[in-house]
Parts: sequence; structure tokens; C-alpha cells
Amino acid sequence: MNIVIFGAGGTGSAIGAYLAKAGEDVTFVARGEHLEAMMEKGLLIKRSLEGDILINPVKAVSSDEYEGTPDIVFVCVKYYGIEDAIKFLERVAKEHTLIVPILNVFGTGDVINKRLPKLTVLDGCMYIFAKILEPGVIDQPEKIFRIIYGYRKNQPRKLEEKAVKLEKILQDAGIRGHFSQNIERDALQKFAFISPMGAAGLYYNAVTDDFQKPGEVRDMFVGLIKEVVAVGNAMGITFERDLVETGLTMMDAFKKGLRSSMQRDVLSGRPSEFDGLVRRVVKLGKEYNVETPLYEKVAKWGDSKGL
Repeated sequence: MNIVIFGAGGTGSAIGAYLAKAGEDVTFVARGEHLEAMMEKGLLIKRSLEGDILINPVKAVSSDEYEGTPDIVFVCVKYYGIEDAIKFLERVAKEHTLIVPILNVFGTGDVINKRLPKLTVLDGCMYIFAKILEPGVIDQPEKIFRIIYGYRKNQPRKLEEKAVKLEKILQDAGIRGHFSQNIERDALQKFAFISPMGAAGLYYNAVTDDFQKPGEVRDMFVGLIKEVVAVGNAMGITFERDLVETGLTMMDAFKKGLRSSMQRDVLSGRPSEFDGLVRRVVKLGKEYNVETPLYEKVAKWGDSKGL
């Protein structure tokens, strides 16, 4: 199948590289120096726990240059880049195109689908630490690499055969792919880790070391998880596991010195997903009558910083 990666940052590049290494027909839609470097010298995924992956040559183009109709599109932009993704999908996607958004922000698939109702847009989430080390080079310091995707409740299950097939394609590529039958729950479980980590990490300027020891950072992290769980429960979502325990177990397994992508963006002066990862929880809390004092605290702090 013809697979397009829209947004070849850390996560998108990793997905595409693993799939390309497995022999899939992958086209990266990228821009700037990263695109130029991939076209000149290929795409390198540096993996500290496994051998590196080098894809050379690489099929990589800009958004305007892409021609064709993809079978599958992974949307891997940051939340603030969703408008660019919608414009691209509106131009190239057809009825047979399966669209899988892999963003940090909960509910992105529904946001896109409401704008493009004739297309099949699932929801998805991903567990990975990956970032652009330099143009054309991605650093993947942790082995964790999971992609979970599925249809939302009451969503027409168009292209389901393709969605089922995608699970095996991912697994054959060395990615822990899972076609979920409850993507709202699974996506919010992921959100209940990445959002608290990003919020607490940004508020305290903390790295993984700070989360792994008793203190304010770890306590904030736990409290934020509990607020996301409370919102999820109010939405009618029942979690199969203790998300505080799960979050702490994951955090304690990470290498020292790591920061979330939102922290890295803010520290670099780039646009960030603060609105989607922090203010969205405050809005959901108000919508479902759930108190979210810690998220409100971080949101107000963010307002004062112009985030």
C-alpha cells in the first residue's frame, strides 16, 4: 500500500523509517532543512538500544509537491499544525484513503473528521520518545514504540479491512501496533501520561530525573493524572488499569534527562501544544463539571508566560 507520513518530525520520521525498512512504500511529507537533508543523505534513526536505521534513498516531498492518492495517511503534526494537515488531506485523500492522526492531543481525529466528513478519519495515539537531533537525523533513546488506533464510538466503520491489515503491517515493521475497539479510552490513557508529564515538566522546568524521585514534581504529575481520570470517568470512560500506577511505572523506566516535546518546543521558542495539552483539560472539566485545580494552576501560569 501507498503510505504517506504527513509531518516528518520525530514521531512521523520514526513511523515512516520503520515501515520503509520493512519494505513498505512510504512517502514523507516534510519541509525545510529536514526535507533537504533527507533528500541529500537519507533519513537516519539513531537507536541507543538497537541498531540504527538508515533509509537512503528516501521518498520525501513538500506538501505542495506531493502527487497521487495515498492508501493510508499518518498525520503526525503538532496540534497547531492541524490546519495544514486538513488542507493536504482535502487535496489528496479519496474515499479509499484511511487517515490515522497520531497527535498528543485527545480527540484530534474527530476534529479533522468534522471538517472532512466524506473521508475516513480514525483516532490514534502513540508511545515513543523521538526527536530531530539534526536535519535528517532522529534520536530514539528509548525502545518503547506503540501505535494504537481505531474507530470512535458510533463512527461508520468504513475501510475496516484496511484498518485490520494495518495492524499487521505495523507489527511486521517492529512497531507494537494495536487496532483498538475502544480508542477513546486508549487515547485518553495515553493523554493521561503525556499531558501531565508535559504540564508538570514545563511548570517546574523538570526532566525525567525530577519525576522519578519523591517531591513536588512527582506529586504534581500524580495529581494531574487523577484530574484527567476524573474527566474521563465523567465522560463515561472506564479505565482497565490504574493510570497513576501505570504512569509512574512508565516514568520510572525512562532514562534520565529527558523532556517532553512540549517542553522542548517552549524552551526553543517554537509554537507549542500548550493549548491542547493543558487548556483542553480545563475546558473538558468545565464541560463535564469536574474540578481541575492543578490544570487551572498550570493554565494560569501559562497565560502569564504568553503560552
